Amino acid sequence: MKVVFLTTIPSPYRVAFFNEWGKLCELTVIFERKSSADRDIIWKNIDIKNFSPIFLEGINIKANKAFCPSIIKYIKELDFDMFVIGGYNTPTAMLAAEWLRKKRIPYVLNADGGYVKRDRVIAGKIKQHFIAGASMWICTSEKTKEYFIYYGANSKLIRKYPFTSLYHKNILEQPVSAKEKKQIRIRLGILEDKVVLSVGQFIYRKGFDILLKAKASLADDVGIYIIGGTETKEYRAIVEDLKLQNIHFLPFMKSESLTEYYKASDVFAFPTREDIWGLVINEAAAYGLPIITTNRCIAGEEIIEDGVNGFLIPIDETNLLAKRISELLEDRRLSAEFSQRVLTSVSNYTYEEMARIHVDIAEEFMKLYGKR
Repeated sequence: MKVVFLTTIPSPYRVAFFNEWGKLCELTVIFERKSSADRDIIWKNIDIKNFSPIFLEGINIKANKAFCPSIIKYIKELDFDMFVIGGYNTPTAMLAAEWLRKKRIPYVLNADGGYVKRDRVIAGKIKQHFIAGASMWICTSEKTKEYFIYYGANSKLIRKYPFTSLYHKNILEQPVSAKEKKQIRIRLGILEDKVVLSVGQFIYRKGFDILLKAKASLADDVGIYIIGGTETKEYRAIVEDLKLQNIHFLPFMKSESLTEYYKASDVFAFPTREDIWGLVINEAAAYGLPIITTNRCIAGEEIIEDGVNGFLIPIDETNLLAKRISELLEDRRLSAEFSQRVLTSVSNYTYEEMARIHVDIAEEFMKLYGKR
């Protein structure tokens, strides 16, 4: 089967998935841009192996979007059985969708995630036009399925897949032992008895200010490690105003370095105000970390069952976040149960499974609409 996938930039986790999917089909990926303006240079290192890449030339828009009229040329020239638009909200994707509809060529619309919001009338009409116009829809979660349906997708033609940044080999078989944690902490220079980890861009939406404020209610021997950027003025002000101790801000890291911090930690706290997925949840789960996140994190809602393998809390709940962290740090039995269960919950969130399901989707699409 021949598949063409249109997306914005060659992010590492996307390229890894395309490499896996490309083992199972003849895959061409069209990228609107070569990189994003708001990502670390380390993040831009990619390894394309099992698919054919095409990088469009066009006018860059914001951090990672572009307007590339040449997309029409490639749609005309390429031979494909299934065309996937990896997101409707860029000018290039909109142009591709309009041209495919005009030529009555069926296509698939993908979304990593999405929450239904109260749109302005025009914005809502635009979403409905582009979402309802697809022939099949693929997404990562029940929330995103609801999002598609709200904007006009046919519920009978929506398929889910496990969105991930992990290979099967990346998921531990058992939680990290106390002995191994201690050894890793010595290597990393971690001195605290208990460690809470969070990972992400240092922006308001991630809710790290809530985690810092929650630290004021935690024991002195708890270390907070936030990885992904440079300390902001806001974060420094919170630390100083609350006289917080054992707060550590660390820069963006390659996965090899980040792995050590996942293994060294006791709890993963991700108090995001909104994430349409949140791959750090997959990663923390893969290392058997008890997870606390919010009910505005789609990965959390898909992987975490509140009180069973982690905790889901409302956004901006400083006191509840502190309470849940304390529960997990003080109750070793509960923490161990969550660790074991979350490893089971994340076991199918692998590139291998994601690729296999995409092949199934392509086969179904071809049965419905035929080979071109």
